[in-house]
Amino acid sequence: MAKVSVPLHEPIPIGDVATPPFVRLPDPATFFKVRGERFRTLARGHQLEPYLHFLAGLADVQHRIQSELPDADLPDPESLRRAREFGMPPLDRSRFTADPVVESALQKLLALAAAADMPPAAAAALARVTGANDLLRDAMIRSVLDVSIPFEALAEHAFVAAALQVHFVRLAACLDAAALVPVGDGACPVCGSPPTASMVVGWLGAHGARYCGCSLCGTLWNYVRIKCILCASTKGIAYKEVEGSPGTVKAETCTSCRGYVKIMQQHKDPAVDIVADDVASLGLDLLMRDTGFRRGGVNAFLLGY
Repeated sequence: MAKVSVPLHEPIPIGDVATPPFVRLPDPATFFKVRGERFRTLARGHQLEPYLHFLAGLADVQHRIQSELPDADLPDPESLRRAREFGMPPLDRSRFTADPVVESALQKLLALAAAADMPPAAAAALARVTGANDLLRDAMIRSVLDVSIPFEALAEHAFVAAALQVHFVRLAACLDAAALVPVGDGACPVCGSPPTASMVVGWLGAHGARYCGCSLCGTLWNYVRIKCILCASTKGIAYKEVEGSPGTVKAETCTSCRGYVKIMQQHKDPAVDIVADDVASLGLDLLMRDTGFRRGGVNAFLLGY
């Protein structure tokens, strides 16, 4: 069984006309640290400042627990080969079952999070999930992976989702990016999860390309622009934004499925983080409620919106 170690990124040849790489895998060494910094930057003077600071602290906890976690096993080479052959995600969330590594991640995250500054409602939710028995925790893990979280327990599941993100980011980082293939519109090619949002990037070799960001493992995958992420329609695509905003976050709407997913302009603001900027642009979601379009992006920290 392969062990989690360092991320494998497909190099872009300098001097050649580069085709945007299909995926960019997350780097666990920086992934959550950078996200925490982005949350803090966005929190300054924001109406959601207390919540954004809480999420910054939670991202810090996600970063810190990694050094204490045991190695996690990747699927065996034959399973990875079959996944590629049949266009299936190699870390398929629908087939995932909790193991000691996940349980360790959740326990360590809950313990460290208890010392973080958080709103009273979050603290109460943390106490409930900390006191939950193994059977209930397993059910919560399954609910997060299935994106079928009961409305009355949204806050508890956010902590479980945070631990699962750590686990899947560590696993995704050790896959071979060149061996990954599309598994369907709106599905992460690594774990099969839906995206949180997409962004137009300014990376060398991919400037102007659009990438979707996985809500679970953090993988970014290339996706055609002006095409609905939810239903793959190329008709009736339009963009809406908050009047007077800098234009770095917009809602890409589709008249075919009446859904929308946010699209962010990372090439204009290199610090954009799909999860952090999604939360900070909640005002756009509130405005979209009156338009008849449903939110299609998945974010563990915006459950219920």
